[in-house]
Amino acid sequence: MKTIAVLGTGHMGTPIARRLLASGYQVIAWNRTPERAAPLAADGATLAASAADAARDADAVITMLTDGSAVEDVLFARGAAAALRPGACLVEMSTLGPDAVRALVSRLPAGVDLVDAPVGGSVGAAASGQLRVLAGGEPAALDRVEPVLSALGTVRRCGGLGAGAAMKLVANTALVTAVAALADTLAVARALGVDRDAALDVIGAGALGGVAGRLGGSGSAFSVALAAKDLGLALRALGATPAPVARGAADTLSTVENRGADLGVIVQ
Repeated sequence: MKTIAVLGTGHMGTPIARRLLASGYQVIAWNRTPERAAPLAADGATLAASAADAARDADAVITMLTDGSAVEDVLFARGAAAALRPGACLVEMSTLGPDAVRALVSRLPAGVDLVDAPVGGSVGAAASGQLRVLAGGEPAALDRVEPVLSALGTVRRCGGLGAGAAMKLVANTALVTAVAALADTLAVARALGVDRDAALDVIGAGALGGVAGRLGGSGSAFSVALAAKDLGLALRALGATPAPVARGAADTLSTVENRGADLGVIVQ
């Protein structure tokens, strides 16, 4: 695979495209807001006029989009899926959940492979090729696309189609509930008169150390809106199964007015 189309050059799509360019791939970039893709031209990417144009000549097409409605729009309303040629592979890197990923199969042209490969890590990890890529799909399809994914980070094969998407919901449920637990822990510290920095120092050496280390960063590495969306997908999968911690975290996220703020905003 030499030519990779990246559909969605936003928060994560842009560093992914740049990493692929740095790894020697020919990259075709497209975004629904064209000015967000434009800077990639200076890095050597070809800018496509439409999603269909981007997909037409690509060996693999990566979709890194906000949610299921965006994927539906780009692949089907804008014609990217229909433009995929036999032998190409669609690499779905958005966080959709396993059912939504599997539902794509019957809607793709004959001869097109599908791999789900959501990632763990944010912009810095994407830029440095240190993402954790959670891949699902048929072994032959994974074999073909793994060199591309390996340029982005460490690939973990999770199982058949949809298994990567399922694992991503598991990982994000752990993250979101842990951040909510840290918020409650620091509330206890305040109630007991324990200094916040001292509390974080002690917490940092324990089970919530990785979560405590997220605090103090700038910008939005994982927005409240995306965290709420992903946790919602996990809760829908649970159905009526009791999950008081996850449901409590979802309630906490629902109260945050600034949906673009980083998840850590819930920790006061």
